Amino acid sequence: MSASGGTKAIVAALGANLAIAAAKFVAFAFSGSSSMLAEGVHSIADSGNQGLLLLGGKKAKRAATAEHPFGYGRERYIYGFLVSIVLFTIGGVFALYEGYEKIHDPHALDNWYWPVGVLVFAIIAESFSFRTAIKESNELRGKQTWAQFVRRAKAPELPVVLLEDLGALVGLVLALGGVCLTLATGDAIWDGIGTMCIGALLVLIALVLAAETKSLLLGEAAGPEQIAKIRAAVVDGRVVTRVIHMRTLHLGPEELLVAAKIAVRHDGTATEIADAINAAEARIREAVPIARVIYLEPDIYNEATAAADTDPSKTPGGN
Repeated sequence: MSASGGTKAIVAALGANLAIAAAKFVAFAFSGSSSMLAEGVHSIADSGNQGLLLLGGKKAKRAATAEHPFGYGRERYIYGFLVSIVLFTIGGVFALYEGYEKIHDPHALDNWYWPVGVLVFAIIAESFSFRTAIKESNELRGKQTWAQFVRRAKAPELPVVLLEDLGALVGLVLALGGVCLTLATGDAIWDGIGTMCIGALLVLIALVLAAETKSLLLGEAAGPEQIAKIRAAVVDGRVVTRVIHMRTLHLGPEELLVAAKIAVRHDGTATEIADAINAAEARIREAVPIARVIYLEPDIYNEATAAADTDPSKTPGGN
């Protein structure tokens, strides 16, 4: 996995979640808090998720084969989608069930200082993990808002870690609120309500992650800035006069396929056209380094034909 895949953020989150999970289960054993149990399972699920992201990054590095000529870059999308499923089922649904049980059969907390102490420790640890994810994301985010970054990122790891850490922090605050309200009112139902809120939050985050990674799995085009750079790089104004139509597709987070029909001079020789195509490919790779698979088809642009049919997949002259 490249540095842009957020390996540092994943490892930081994995270490924090393993330590926090152990502390939460100890707190649950001594206090009986359902919020602590839900949060412990949440941390275990998060640890498994980070393991899946690291595994996906490793598998994506495999070389292309005859059966998979475009390589295994999409392995990272597959494992990102698996993360959303794990977060939904093990994290969210379990917490909803545990909260429901606690509301219908509440019981007092024992040794309340255990869950409070662990939650404070967990909030501090998760904050450091979240800070690492934010720092790595800022290197790629540019001028995008956080919502735009999560929506448009082609590498799934950083958005996954960001949303997981955000959900963990908010969940910890909800758990702490449930425990504190239980202590203040003497009614353990608040612990169950806190657990239900944690479950609802995790389900929401899982659905967002599932939607975004599903889109990546289906195949997304390059971003608008990259498309503009590719179009500008193709045309040399001498042999290649314009891009008739073009398609781009991410084969993985750092691998882009470019297929375009380009207009060439009608009087150009085969050698001139071949040289122009090779030069155009070199310019594309220089402008957008992740454009590693490029197919350029030369054609003669005709204004009348272009005006007669606006379908770019059929007619020279489409956009």
